[in-house]
Amino acid sequence: MGTETKSGASAAELEALDNGFMGHPAPLRSLFFTEMWERFSYYSIRPLLVLFMVATVSSGGFGFDEVTASAIYGIFAGSLYLAAVPGGWLADNWLGQERALWWGSIIIALGHLCIALSAMFGMTLFFVGLICIVLGSGLFKTCISVMVGALYPKGDSRRDGGFTLFYMGINIGALLAALIVGVFKEKGMWHVGFGVGGLGMLVSLLIYRFVAQKNLTRYARAKGISAEWEKSNDHYKNIGRWVGGFVALLVAAVLLVSTGMISFNPEMVAEYMTYIIAAVVILYFAIMFISPRLDKTDKLRLLICFVLIIGSTLFWSSFEQQPTSFNLFADRYTDLNVLGFEIPSIWFQSLNPLFILILAPIISIIWVKLGNRGLEPSSMAKFALGMLLAAAGFALMIFASKSILAPGAGLASPLWLVGSLLLLTLGELALSPVGLSAMTKLAPEGMQGQMMGLFFASIAMGNLVAAFFGGHVSADKIEGLPGLFTTMTIFLVVTAVLLLILAKPINKMLKESEREKQLAKQ
Repeated sequence: MGTETKSGASAAELEALDNGFMGHPAPLRSLFFTEMWERFSYYSIRPLLVLFMVATVSSGGFGFDEVTASAIYGIFAGSLYLAAVPGGWLADNWLGQERALWWGSIIIALGHLCIALSAMFGMTLFFVGLICIVLGSGLFKTCISVMVGALYPKGDSRRDGGFTLFYMGINIGALLAALIVGVFKEKGMWHVGFGVGGLGMLVSLLIYRFVAQKNLTRYARAKGISAEWEKSNDHYKNIGRWVGGFVALLVAAVLLVSTGMISFNPEMVAEYMTYIIAAVVILYFAIMFISPRLDKTDKLRLLICFVLIIGSTLFWSSFEQQPTSFNLFADRYTDLNVLGFEIPSIWFQSLNPLFILILAPIISIIWVKLGNRGLEPSSMAKFALGMLLAAAGFALMIFASKSILAPGAGLASPLWLVGSLLLLTLGELALSPVGLSAMTKLAPEGMQGQMMGLFFASIAMGNLVAAFFGGHVSADKIEGLPGLFTTMTIFLVVTAVLLLILAKPINKMLKESEREKQLAKQ
């Protein structure tokens, strides 16, 4: 007869719940698949958007020019990251994680449905779908990560491994999405491709509703812990009215634009969004810096965060060109005939998640081994390394773009894109995890959440800047493409060198400040 815990669960059941998914808590399995299919849905539409918008009306697209299409994508992608800030706040202060994730899933699924049906009901429904995906992702994005973190008690050494597994789910979803929708794109079946993304979101929603929620509840009861993700907050009683008012304004804006009563210039909106976000980030840092509760060490940490966020913006402005300039370059100027088989241009978008799945464990082992020998680079050095790798990727694209401009030249070799995407992925693996970790470690006490919001804002700015480059991959502007890639390469190298120069003195100052702080406490 098995022994029972205070919660009434047998020791065997508790063991299965605590280690039921590859040595991790059993609910991680259903959260893994919930996130995998949600990411599948997003990465199904991500590579299609720009190509669909620039496709001629006769081939089923909108017939937009490259500048307009890239600007719209930049606004969409940038807004996705910005929405995570108010979305996380609403989850913490009103809906609770569980309800926020559920409603976010429904809104995202509704967005995909709108996009899929826009072939029958017109362009307005397409943009309503994009807005729904932005709003739903704002609720979904932060909540599911919070739930994964809640599975591990403080000090549990499995936490990092759990998030690594979770990150693998994201990339499996992205890999499958690009491979599947690429086939439909080549056949001109745009809305079938969008519909596939919608089906992925429906699967995610069903897994969460009928599997993940039950697993989380059973886990909390068996472990005798408080199910924090189930709790909502009624402290702010008027939030519902504010949210309703915002949605009403959004609906009114869509109606006014769709009826032509007010004009909408995507390039101008993308440009002003970039300026406004940059101004808000700088102002926010200035306000935090003059806070009387920050000491010398805290202010130094804040300055380091500011430098890293500048670097982050520049890195993501290069990395997020994959669905814009890289996607258009693959579709129009790359030889897609490989060993006698015509590969879909969107398949290049599957390389990043594929490289991550292969290389992430290797990079992780390398950092551990270097750490054991006391040779692991500092956060700023890793940041600089990521930017140098991205610069190398763009240097390859300089040669790729020049290869199609030479007299009598044909299409570019696909190896240029493969090499460039490999280097960008290595840059991502060096920089992205470090960025998130550095923000939480360096942020002064009580400012961690705000710092994460500012980090997401830097990614939003990166997407908006990336959209500018995407608009230049067109027949009438192709001659200027090597110059644009050169500009990006130079910016990345200069910023990386500055970070490397600053890394040693900043680390020294930080250690001295920490030492002074410890002595003051004694």
